Amino acid sequence: MITRRAFNAALSLTGLGLFAGSLGLSPLRLISDAMAQGATDVAKPQSLPDMGLGPANASVTITEYASMTCPHCAAFTENVFPKIKSEFIDSGKIRFVFREFPLDIKAAAGSMLARCIAKDDAPKYFAVVDLLFKQQNEWVVKNTTETLARIGKQAGLTQQAVEDCLKDQALLDKIAADQKFAAEVLKVNSTPTFFINGEMLKGEQTFEEFSKRINSLLKS
Repeated sequence: MITRRAFNAALSLTGLGLFAGSLGLSPLRLISDAMAQGATDVAKPQSLPDMGLGPANASVTITEYASMTCPHCAAFTENVFPKIKSEFIDSGKIRFVFREFPLDIKAAAGSMLARCIAKDDAPKYFAVVDLLFKQQNEWVVKNTTETLARIGKQAGLTQQAVEDCLKDQALLDKIAADQKFAAEVLKVNSTPTFFINGEMLKGEQTFEEFSKRINSLLKS
């Protein structure tokens, strides 16, 4: 899982400077002998409060586990999520929850920055996540330091505030704990992974697939 030692190795010297050289880090270890998940396990947030759009009492809830460095997650956010939002979230039919499942240190950094910028503002959090996914190639592959700092500044954070955010031990520990819970209890082992009222749906899916499942649950 995410460790403070690995994170510090990426942040040492100049705070964000070594992120650019951390591409070789292996994916986080996942627990294989996981317990079976249930709708109740998926429904309750663990260490961090949920970031969700749509009514809390909606009869259908989609929970997405995503890594900020995952290209399939970025593609879903760009191509499919806007349709789900327009058709089902904005109309109050469903609730959509986004949860962090970082597959590497850079993904953890992106998630931490989104949390620091948004605080408890869910719409703002989704906007930052969208921006990070749209600029994924910039901050993941080549200009991690500059791009994360720039995104932070656009949201009102200073350079120092961005660096302080990415050194936040408590926040990193909570993200790691939630990822561990998802791996051990919910059997999440890849991104994106979705749960629709507790039922797992793995991988990037079409809007039509989501629409079919959502409408079936709404009718029932």
